[in-house]
Amino acid sequence: MFAWGYPLFGSSILIVLPALLLAAYAQYKVRSTYKRYARVETITQTSAAAMAEWVMASQAVTGVSIEQTLRGSLSDHYDPRARALRLSDPESTSVAAVGVAAHEAGHAIQHAQSFKPLVLRSTIVPAAQIASRLAIPLLIVGMVFQFSTFVTVGVALFSAAVLVALASLPVEFDASRRAVVALRSSQLLSEEELGAVKEVLFAAALTYVAAAAVAALQLLMLLSSSRRR
Repeated sequence: MFAWGYPLFGSSILIVLPALLLAAYAQYKVRSTYKRYARVETITQTSAAAMAEWVMASQAVTGVSIEQTLRGSLSDHYDPRARALRLSDPESTSVAAVGVAAHEAGHAIQHAQSFKPLVLRSTIVPAAQIASRLAIPLLIVGMVFQFSTFVTVGVALFSAAVLVALASLPVEFDASRRAVVALRSSQLLSEEELGAVKEVLFAAALTYVAAAAVAALQLLMLLSSSRRR
């Protein structure tokens, strides 16, 4: 998950506005879809934790702990350093919780199998986080005081954040694909429930698409602003 900053540089904000609207829609879509299916129980009453365990076991992935995160709903994630799958409600038997848990189990499988896009993202994230924190101050100072070197370095550093956002797309889509394949083969969900899971996962994936669009258009906006100055 990423937090985005939205630097405003005059009329250049119009460049990124469509992506900001997409991001707002994506947040609405994922929350409303999750809320709707959080009220729908699976027929087999399989819990999110049990489903995650089944998905990982289907690919012979072992040694991953399943824990509860206290950050609230939609905070489910897989921690590769601790080899821990953290679910907001591991005992929930709702379609939404089960689908999200299966998706996170997909990340655990990716980690176990050294899925290349995941390896790439994990490698560049630490450096990209530092770079993105330095980028905006450098850009502001460079544009205010006409230090072209600062602007160039700032844009280059911000590009790292764009790379992370783009690298996340194949990772997230693949985790959802693995989840759907595993859930279908488990026969623990009906076709109707599987369709609902796909809706939840598609809505979640849309947030990553929006993140990549915002980051890319922010970069374009920065380049446009720097050239005018």
